[in-house]
Amino acid sequence: MSDLAVNHHADHPGFSGLTGSLFALMFLFTGKAGARLAADVTAVGPGDLVVDVGCGPGTAARVAASRGAQVTGVDPSPSMLRVARLVTRRTTKISWAEGSAEKLPVSDSSATVVWALATVHHWRDVAAGIAESQRVLVPGGRLLAVERQSPPAASGVASHGWTRRQAEAFAALCRSAGMVDVDIADRRAGRRAVWAVSARLRS
Repeated sequence: MSDLAVNHHADHPGFSGLTGSLFALMFLFTGKAGARLAADVTAVGPGDLVVDVGCGPGTAARVAASRGAQVTGVDPSPSMLRVARLVTRRTTKISWAEGSAEKLPVSDSSATVVWALATVHHWRDVAAGIAESQRVLVPGGRLLAVERQSPPAASGVASHGWTRRQAEAFAALCRSAGMVDVDIADRRAGRRAVWAVSARLRS
């Protein structure tokens, strides 16, 4: 893939079985700052319905629910969803569903926020993922993608994120799909520098 591909890890095998469960436990301790950032950027609260794409063990879903939102956590990995259910207190504010960015198990025009935290670089088809986000968002609904900042020559774990050019490329795809108020922000999630790309479905 080119250095502009925003899904440059689309060939990742995913998180399944025991390995998936171990990664889920690790993500419980590494995703809190990003979850709080997403909730702050989108200003989620009562009345919002959030779709968390690639929810993993559910950290961001729980943060959104704690602020009063209804949340659907979507992940392609049964192992991730199993851990999410185990560590989440019984609540009517969160539901979990197996699915992908390209095929969200969510009704048309039902979500006010769709966010993808450190997952777009794994999407199989970014254009299809954006189209699915548009399908499930209400008019005026918000899309947010957050990815760690990666240097252009990064490899290994450090490459699981976006360069500035990749963040700009994702923003351009959102504009091409007809989304408005597209913005690229240089943010901090705890000690980590991240790109936060936000867009809104036209009202």
